[in-house]
Amino acid sequence: MKRILLFLATNLAVMLILTVAWFVISSVFGLGSTMDYRGGGINYTSTLVLAAVFGFGGSLISLMMSKWMAKRSVGAQVIVQPGNEAERWLLQTVERQAKQAGIGMPEVAIYDSPEINAFATGASRNNALVAVSTGLLANMTRDEAEAVLGHEIGHVANGDMITLTLIQGVVNTFVIFFARIVGYFVDRVLLKNENGPGIGFFLATFIAEMVFGVLASIIVMWFSRQREFRADEAGARFAGRQKMIAALERLKLNYETPAQLPSQMTAFGISGHGSTLGRLFMSHPPLDERIAALRAGTGSGQAVTSTFG
Repeated sequence: MKRILLFLATNLAVMLILTVAWFVISSVFGLGSTMDYRGGGINYTSTLVLAAVFGFGGSLISLMMSKWMAKRSVGAQVIVQPGNEAERWLLQTVERQAKQAGIGMPEVAIYDSPEINAFATGASRNNALVAVSTGLLANMTRDEAEAVLGHEIGHVANGDMITLTLIQGVVNTFVIFFARIVGYFVDRVLLKNENGPGIGFFLATFIAEMVFGVLASIIVMWFSRQREFRADEAGARFAGRQKMIAALERLKLNYETPAQLPSQMTAFGISGHGSTLGRLFMSHPPLDERIAALRAGTGSGQAVTSTFG
């Protein structure tokens, strides 16, 4: 319940901020109404700017708030002063890998969950958070956990959080833009409504956003799957290829049920499933494919080398 209330409150605050931003931008640049049923029809420039404000704005605000949201949604406790040997090992391992990757030291946190998982988030390569579950610490060997940490450091060093935010912003912008065009066409052209946006506009726009949103998610999930191969290669680079393979095999053995993370962190977990609708909507490639890519050395090693080298 706490997670749901936090999600709703955060999204309401974001919508209020973006609405104010839209009115300010519209007024300053004199963009005018997005559509005029009695005059010029659709104002494409104004509609595109509106779509960009809400499409990019929501993604960027979520990125800026990602560490704060992560800590509260999963109850992650940042290690300030290590209280035991395991916490000291975590900090030392992340510090060493961060230096290898050429990034600032991330915050390191532990959250209470029986599932084997970890995730990374943050607004930049030098302002990140790496969190591991208590289930991972209890069920993985140090070698396997080291590889998982390397995988998450790889996400940070590759700038995956920023890149995924930009991609999400682009697809959100076009979803909103084209959905409003469909809504106008249905309401004004097909239903012959001449009195401004009516129920036909709002209903058609809503349905179009759902349809376009599904298609857009295919693009985002495709990119998410490619990042996993690169992050696996990073884990192999920082901890050793056999350790990374062993970590994925451990996940496979303990993967009777999908690991659960809040939606905004799922793409950056070490393990995860997409929708049951099929492979197109999976945030992570199947573990067998990830293991096979590591064994064959056919991940994205060249990209990782150029990023870290």
